[in-house]
Amino acid sequence: MEEKKLRELLQSMTVREKIGQLIQLSGDFFGASDLATGPQEKLGIEPWAVQNAGSALNVLGADKVREIQKRHMENSRIPLLFMADIVYGYKTVYPMPLGLACSWDTELVKSCSRRTAREAAPDGAHVTFAPMVDVVRDARWGRCMESPGEDPWLNGVFARAMVEGFQGEMVPGENLASCVKHFAGYGAVEAGREYNTVDMSRWRFVQEYLPPYKAAVDAGCEMVMTSFNTVEGIPATANRWLMEEVLRRQWGFDGVLITDYAAIQELIAHGVAEDDYEAAKLAMNATVDIDMKTPCYANQLEPLLNDGSLDVKKLDEAVWRVLALKNRLGLFEDPYRGIDAEKAECLACNEENRSAARTAVQKCMVLLRNENQVLPLKSGQKIALMGPYADSKDLNGMWAVHGDRDAVVTLKTAFAEVLSEDTFATTAGCEMLDDYESLGDFGSYFKLGPTLENSAEEELEKSIALAKWADVVVFAVGEHMLQSGESGSRTDLTLPAVQRAWMERVLVHAKKSVVLLFNGRPLVLADWKDSVDAILECWFPGTEGAHGIADLLWGRCNPCARLTVGFPFASGQVPVYYGAFRTGRPADASSHSGRFVSRYLDCPNEPLYPFGYGLSYHTAEYSDLKLSDTVLRRGETLTVGAAVKNTGDVAGQEVVQLYLHDVAASVVRPAKELKGFQKIDLEPGEKKEVIFEVTEEMLKFYDSDLQFAAQPGMFEVFVGRNAADCLVAAFRYETGR
Repeated sequence: MEEKKLRELLQSMTVREKIGQLIQLSGDFFGASDLATGPQEKLGIEPWAVQNAGSALNVLGADKVREIQKRHMENSRIPLLFMADIVYGYKTVYPMPLGLACSWDTELVKSCSRRTAREAAPDGAHVTFAPMVDVVRDARWGRCMESPGEDPWLNGVFARAMVEGFQGEMVPGENLASCVKHFAGYGAVEAGREYNTVDMSRWRFVQEYLPPYKAAVDAGCEMVMTSFNTVEGIPATANRWLMEEVLRRQWGFDGVLITDYAAIQELIAHGVAEDDYEAAKLAMNATVDIDMKTPCYANQLEPLLNDGSLDVKKLDEAVWRVLALKNRLGLFEDPYRGIDAEKAECLACNEENRSAARTAVQKCMVLLRNENQVLPLKSGQKIALMGPYADSKDLNGMWAVHGDRDAVVTLKTAFAEVLSEDTFATTAGCEMLDDYESLGDFGSYFKLGPTLENSAEEELEKSIALAKWADVVVFAVGEHMLQSGESGSRTDLTLPAVQRAWMERVLVHAKKSVVLLFNGRPLVLADWKDSVDAILECWFPGTEGAHGIADLLWGRCNPCARLTVGFPFASGQVPVYYGAFRTGRPADASSHSGRFVSRYLDCPNEPLYPFGYGLSYHTAEYSDLKLSDTVLRRGETLTVGAAVKNTGDVAGQEVVQLYLHDVAASVVRPAKELKGFQKIDLEPGEKKEVIFEVTEEMLKFYDSDLQFAAQPGMFEVFVGRNAADCLVAAFRYETGR
């Protein structure tokens, strides 16, 4: 529709039609009856609000969406928007976002997002609530799994890749509008507890937590979702500085701003609004366009207009943004945008998507330990696969809500394709948890509980017998899928106790051992890692996870993934991350005695496995760090080169990482900051020089007045295989000639 006609439509709309565009309701409001009176009454809204609602939440399925849209258009002249949680796959599920980021492969991330959109769009989806780009440094927070990791710059790189992958050219039936979340700072909730407070200086907030969202906005994301947390004492959904000043004015975002689930009404529980009326007023003043699943806008915007507390101009601005998005999606020309049941069925978990998912798994699994080169496994070895994930289809993780669980390949199936009957045996070994009630009501909804067919004692005896028989025992262990994801906060980051106790009993009988870890966050492994030969971090790998893992185990491909979040030594150590500030009494460089420095008495300061860490079946040597000059002048470029040699006997890939450190500035700077990386392929014995360019832009930061600029002085430059293992040199930045 031409903009002029769209403006005319806006001017012709009644107040209730306008308000309706700002209301999002779940699928139960769009049932088979003329009006879904049950849900309507439960939410406390009038029939007109349902009739004029602007968008539907998590309603998918080509035939269902077509029918709902058809019925809606009989009572409304404006089509519904269909939005859904399509985070890391639709029917075909790819590795969870934290795992996918460990590929350090932007084209892979973009491709997985593109395939996800292509699978979901013909089934009726218009908008995906992804990507989530929150910086996460506290593994207690369950939503670690949805984030790319702990680094602001790298999160921004992947934010752009995902937005571009989802949205493409916005072709009907091919692409989805992308809604970046959670704006802002949600990854820094206190104590890692879901829905909790975030409280930090504005300086740190701007420097370390906002950049990934800015990258998504710059990439053209159509929507932004508000976060549940506070920002400087004000919940994000009511925070005018964050939404109106930063997002809209400074960044120029003119797209749609939507709340997270029920967030407007939750302003009352936060204590900044007395009732729905005040909550709606606060959200509208913060330029929030869509109220997800509360009665606040439906019931209170009209009274706010009538008493003059809400300017109709502000209402029109919000409605215009929603109409403009619908227009960009082409819904006024075709309310059934790209819906094609036959195409949706053809694409769902088809061979092409499954193959892509398998390749993604190969590039995302992080090899954390490989003593005595127990991996790759050898032909003819007797393999005992055991553990709660040995024959489980729960490899998608919690937030792949639309994934086809039946399409998931189990490890048992994948191993059986490689091994003969006389060299392969498997058993469940032990329960996933000893207390399923700890999963709460959500766990009860899934009707989860004990799964062992035999008693625990019988399973232990069988496990020990298989361990004695096998050449290699492969333990498939990890978190329950509901122990991570939304509302999956934990204070104990170790493996479930029942799994640890069982594994300890079996390990003493194993000749060689490999642990496959399935989890949605970094776990504490320090108490048992030295007891096993190899550890492969599998995350929640999705539909083809088992096949991809088998490919890695038997050496069909060489592990190349590297961590984008560190693994702590102990639960009490978090938050722990590589880019921390140095203190006045650093543990490694202080004139004070050993006790009176910044350290723990019972644990190292550093993570067990640092950011950027990962092993491969080859080995590599880094050497010859060289700078083109010892001075970088304003407006010029400095080149940094290093040699990387494959010292192993198989071809492999290295993720060469560039870090900078501002030695002395007007504010404290992180010990290291990632500023670039390159993935290089190396044949056995091959040596390559990797060249990075360092520019003035890479030196900039926010000072205490929130001015973004580079300051003259000394800088350290690091090139290496991870944040803790680098070559180092130095240069001076000068602003004069």
